[in-house]
Amino acid sequence: MIRPAAEVHDPLIDWRREFPTTEATLHFISHSLGAMPRGVDDALARYALVWKTRGIRAWEEEWFELPTRIGDVLAGILGADPGTVSMCENVTTAQAVVLSAFDFRAPRNRVVCTAEDFPSALYLYEGLARRGAEIVRVPARSGRAIDPADVIAAIDERTAVVAVSHVLFRSSQILDVRPIFERARSLGAITLLDAYQAVGTVPVDVNALAVDFLTGGSVKWLCGGPGAAYLYARPGIAGTLRPAFTGWMAHEDPFAFDSGAMRWDKGPRRFWTGTPGIPAFMAARCGFDIIAEIGVPAIRAKSLRQTRRMISLADEYGYGVVSPREDSLRGGTVCLDVVNAGRVCAALLASDVLLDYRPGVGLRLAPHFYTRDDEVDEVMRRVRAEVERQARS
Repeated sequence: MIRPAAEVHDPLIDWRREFPTTEATLHFISHSLGAMPRGVDDALARYALVWKTRGIRAWEEEWFELPTRIGDVLAGILGADPGTVSMCENVTTAQAVVLSAFDFRAPRNRVVCTAEDFPSALYLYEGLARRGAEIVRVPARSGRAIDPADVIAAIDERTAVVAVSHVLFRSSQILDVRPIFERARSLGAITLLDAYQAVGTVPVDVNALAVDFLTGGSVKWLCGGPGAAYLYARPGIAGTLRPAFTGWMAHEDPFAFDSGAMRWDKGPRRFWTGTPGIPAFMAARCGFDIIAEIGVPAIRAKSLRQTRRMISLADEYGYGVVSPREDSLRGGTVCLDVVNAGRVCAALLASDVLLDYRPGVGLRLAPHFYTRDDEVDEVMRRVRAEVERQARS
C-alpha cells in the first residue's frame, strides 16, 4: 500500500487564495476550464466603468492598444519577442486567419495533421479541401499515441502546412515536435502548432521550437476564461502573409475607413479581424499575469510531482493509466481507464469534484499550481469510492 504523500514545501500554494473556486470544490479540471482568478471581478467592473464613463473615448484611451499589451504578456510566457502575438477570440479563428493566407494549389497543397488533434481544428482543415487542400491525417497507434516518426513520414514535397498539437487533448501525450518541424522546414513547409494544452503547464519556447505559427487560448491552464485566444507569428514570415480571412482592425489605419484595397498592419494587428472582444481580454489578463509571474518551469515541476502521485495511486487501485507515464511525454493531465467512467464522472461532478470524461481514455484529472498535495490523495479516494459504488449499483 502506498504511504501518505510526504510533506513538501510548496511555495506556489500561496497563490491559491487568488482562486476562490478551489475552496468550494476539488478542482481537477484545469485542462478544460482553469479556476477563475479573484481579480476577474475587478477587471470586468473596470470594463463596465470605462464604458459607462468614457464612452467612445475608451477606444483611443485604452481599448485599442489593450490586445497588443496582453499579447506581449503572452509573448513573455512563450519566449517570444514583443509584438509577435496577436489576440483573437478562439483558436479556430486564429488558425483560420493563418490558413486563409495560403492558396493550396497543387502540387504543394497538402496539410499534414494527426487523428488526435482537437476536433475543432480537424473540422477547419477538412473545410480546406474545398479550396484544393489535400488533408493527410496521421493515425494514432495503440493507446491513442501519435508516433513522431509517422508524422515525419507523411511530410513530403507536396506538403504546404504541418499542423499538429503540442500536447494531445485526450491522452495528455506531449508530441516531440522538433524533428517534425525540422523535416517540414527542410522541405519548405509551414509549421502551425496548437499549444492550447501545453502553455501554462508545460514550458514552451517558440524560438527553441523554431515554429512558424503557434495558437492557444485562455480557457485552460492560463486561467483566463473563454473568449481570449492568441496567435504567435514568427517575425520572418508574419509580414509576408496576406490573410484572406481579415477585417477592418487588421488594416494599417483602421479608423481611416478606407474602402480601397486592403493594406495590412505591419504589427500584430495584421492577424486581427473585426472588433476585438475587450471584456474577455480584460478578464483573461488576470490569469495571464499570474502565470507570467510564477513562471511555467515552477508550475511544471509541481505538476509532475502531483501527477506522479496520481499515477502511483492509480496503480495501487488497479486502474489503467492512458496518459504517458514518462515525465517527458506527459502533459498536465492524468487519464484513468475505469469501469463506468461516464457515470462516475457525472456523479463526482454532482458532488463538487471537478473533472471530466472523454470516450476512449476515461476520466481526465489535472492538478494545477493551486492544488494542495492532500487534495491529490483525496480526489483519488473519491474516484475509487465512486467506481466501487457504480459497480454495486
